[in-house]
Amino acid sequence: MNVPIVHGGGITAAVASFGGRPEDWLDLSTGINPNPVTLPDIPAWVWHRLPDRHLVETARYAARDHYRSGAILPLPVPGTQSVIQLLPRLVQQGRRVAILSPTYGEYARAFSVAGFTVDAVRDIDDIGAQHGLAVVVNPNNPDGRIHSSDRLDALHDRLKATGGFLVIDEAFGDTSPEASLVPRASDLPNLIIFRSFGKFFGLAGLRLGFAIARGDILQHFEDWLGPWAVSGPALFLAGSLLNSDVSAIARSIAERQAGLHAVLAEAGLAAAGGTALFTLVADAKAGDIYTELCRHHILVRRFDYAPDWLRFGLAPDAADDARLAAALRSFDR
Repeated sequence: MNVPIVHGGGITAAVASFGGRPEDWLDLSTGINPNPVTLPDIPAWVWHRLPDRHLVETARYAARDHYRSGAILPLPVPGTQSVIQLLPRLVQQGRRVAILSPTYGEYARAFSVAGFTVDAVRDIDDIGAQHGLAVVVNPNNPDGRIHSSDRLDALHDRLKATGGFLVIDEAFGDTSPEASLVPRASDLPNLIIFRSFGKFFGLAGLRLGFAIARGDILQHFEDWLGPWAVSGPALFLAGSLLNSDVSAIARSIAERQAGLHAVLAEAGLAAAGGTALFTLVADAKAGDIYTELCRHHILVRRFDYAPDWLRFGLAPDAADDARLAAALRSFDR
């Protein structure tokens, strides 16, 4: 039996255990911009018709310019989770898969379910010729590790020499553009990059992402996903928002991150890693802190494989920072 991967979110389950109404909980368990962008008006025809090719192309060109992918037109996908599940089709049976770990758990699950042996490696240098595909989340979730472009370039070339692929998940790359390998993707034929749309824009419910790779790989993904994989409204919003000035969004995220760091410092919780959209805390009493916060109807992310870790997402405003601070003060350390 496949054991479900534990993710952020899950307010319904938290309510069942600790009470309250879902709308009254403060959800800090995800790495999503807590202040969704203002949406442009979506014309009625976008809702009425199947998503025609011009909507797809508009979104792809907007993504090319936003992510700086050069000659590559990124492929819109219905959330990057959809293409993670397609990755095993690219790898020859019998080859091993390496995942730089610990990280987002769905990669290991997708390959294990498909019958591949998965090596959870701790360092890029542990990835070798036996691996038909390697996954690096950059910046990493949940510790925020960033790997240099030079090391990733070299890893790509090692994998390519034996017919292997390098997958780089840049789901949290919008706030670390200097770490992105997207501008170099057209020169790296066995590279696949995933970008999330919903995290930065605060629209995770839209279920939209982009795959960036050479044309034949993207064509495989498009064929396997089938027609109309991404909804018309999602494509329209991508074309509009990716062409907009996003500097105010970045400033807002930075302000919210500063608010979270101030609360954690006051509580004596030291950051062990993170990105602009979340902070990882390591504490021997993490389990007790998690429970105390749940009693105050505040949800953070805990980890079954690291019981001393907690991941804190961003609160929407200063009032919710104060709510978190008050709950942490109530915890008897």
